[in-house]
Amino acid sequence: MKILVPVKRVIDYNVKVRVKSDNSDVDLANVKMAMNPFCEIAVEEAVRLKEAGVASEVIAVSIGDKVCQEQIRTALALGADRGIQIETESAPDALSAAKLLKAVVQAEQPQLVIMGKQSIDSDNNQTGQMLAALLDYPQATFASEVKVEGGKVQVTREVDGGLQTLELDLPAVITTDLRLNEPRYASLPNIMKAKRKPLDVKTPADLGVELSNKVTLVAVNPPAERQAGIKVASVSELVDKLKNEAKVV
Repeated sequence: MKILVPVKRVIDYNVKVRVKSDNSDVDLANVKMAMNPFCEIAVEEAVRLKEAGVASEVIAVSIGDKVCQEQIRTALALGADRGIQIETESAPDALSAAKLLKAVVQAEQPQLVIMGKQSIDSDNNQTGQMLAALLDYPQATFASEVKVEGGKVQVTREVDGGLQTLELDLPAVITTDLRLNEPRYASLPNIMKAKRKPLDVKTPADLGVELSNKVTLVAVNPPAERQAGIKVASVSELVDKLKNEAKVV
């Protein structure tokens, strides 16, 4: 069984994001980059399935320029077997990314695609669903538990009312939620081994995909700063401010 895991390069979640002075985009200059946290969870789940003898190969794929190979190598250090970079000059929107991933799935023929439910930069939560629709594969989103048995996969997912368990025929697409697992840290020997694992570079033209973004970034604005709190001397003053200033009572 072959598992494909898309991974994305994003700003490290511990870094405070800065906006460019002209509000055209997020400032990436001299900013620490890392693998998207939800993608880390997807890699961990795929590697666990391989360690359990369910999967025979884990392939990590990323879309972007040459620097995204760093995140592919991280996935290889965590246990993936080989990597694929789809080289693009700019970041594609969710639909374009899904089309590129569809072409990779059709070429590699994995039985399972495990990917993060969303990236922490664009925060769209769309690519997994679009990929499943383009492939006409069954899908399970926001997975908190995954079990593969007898050509089917059981996925427990979190919904508003609690937990829901779905059974999907393979091949299928699964998107991961935070509580699925806790990703491991890559050991130094595995980081060194990852440098020797195969990593193929393909272009959209190689995959027969013509990129045409449907989404345009208009502006990026930082969140409004919170005003400092004040102390009041009495309950009556508090009620007065809630009524006349905050207008919540």
